Amino acid sequence: MTGISEAAAPQLPPLHMRRNGFDPTAELRDIRESAGVRVAQNAFGMDIYLVTRHDDVKAVLADHERFSNTRPPGFVGAGAPISDAEQARAQAGNLLANDPPEHQRLRRMLTPEFTLRRISRLEPRIVAIVEEHLDAMEKARPPIDLVSAFALPIPSLVICELLGVPYADREDFQRRSARQLDLSLPIPERLELARQGREYMHSLVSLARRTPGDDILGMLVREHGEELTDDELVGIAGLLLLAGHETTSNMLSLGVLALLRHPDQLAAVRDDPAAVGPAVEELLRWLSIVHSGIPRITTTEVEVAGVPIPKGQLVFVSLPSANRDPDFIDDPETLDIGRGALGHVAFGHGVHHCLGAPLARMEMRIAFPALLRRFPDLTLAEPFEDVEFRSFHFIYGLRSLLVGW
Repeated sequence: MTGISEAAAPQLPPLHMRRNGFDPTAELRDIRESAGVRVAQNAFGMDIYLVTRHDDVKAVLADHERFSNTRPPGFVGAGAPISDAEQARAQAGNLLANDPPEHQRLRRMLTPEFTLRRISRLEPRIVAIVEEHLDAMEKARPPIDLVSAFALPIPSLVICELLGVPYADREDFQRRSARQLDLSLPIPERLELARQGREYMHSLVSLARRTPGDDILGMLVREHGEELTDDELVGIAGLLLLAGHETTSNMLSLGVLALLRHPDQLAAVRDDPAAVGPAVEELLRWLSIVHSGIPRITTTEVEVAGVPIPKGQLVFVSLPSANRDPDFIDDPETLDIGRGALGHVAFGHGVHHCLGAPLARMEMRIAFPALLRRFPDLTLAEPFEDVEFRSFHFIYGLRSLLVGW
């Protein structure tokens, strides 16, 4: 498979990323209700097979042998070839870029740190972080940007402390990650940002090698330092840092906006502790902020929904479409926090199911009701039509969200 030469940014996001506010584009629904799979193009003009039905999406995600995350040597993902050596360094340690058995080797080292029991120890600290930011909001004069004041700094601080990344460096890595995941930017710029990110993580790995702390990076050095190369430690830490603040941050801001548009459900999350857990699951399903996850490459000729897919093709799964599939859940277009249905694929499925899901759920279960209780009259401080969604971003979200109280 070959890439394409760099071109001007398209006017519309690729099909799998298109939204109408909170909703996946009607084109995705049409595919789901007809063939189920369609040849489309990704952000770089490459042909892909787009899978849209819930059961088919789960089947693809569960089958790492025929739908691989690993990029073969010489694979050119987007018209900007890199050497095999650099590609190998970029893949090293990245759980999302490796299949079993390498994926299992890496994940086993991290799983103990992300069990529900281990994550529950963080709850008092997460509560304190949330309260600190609510205090700062209360002292400020509304309107304020909820993204910069609340949704972004909370998960960012949590993952920094958990991983051992200096919080003082947050502005630099947040800027890099936001632009690195912006698919409208030229590929050379995004590759350079990725290289800068790896250089930064190498500096932290070197420090941890010398004086390992009590954080995850220090744990990996102490317990697995001889098993892991520096490139692998960089890959693990970089993925956790990127995923640990980008995903939860966008769920918090989009989730608040969704609740503001559904005031009865907002009141339930604010006033009824029993409603919070199901509400988080329903918001995860309904918003589906990760459009597709990491594209898969077919390792053999396969068939999905009766559609033959040759070997060596890119396969994208539409997580928003899958989570809005009426064969999965009744009345899927309606936000109904009362159901809190499990089985959604917002965190993926199979061996690559999100390792940090317990942490993300805890952060949301703490942050949503805390915000709404502190500001019971929270309101949108700009017309809904003026809220700017991040249309070309790998992770769907908001650029800003002005609120008052």
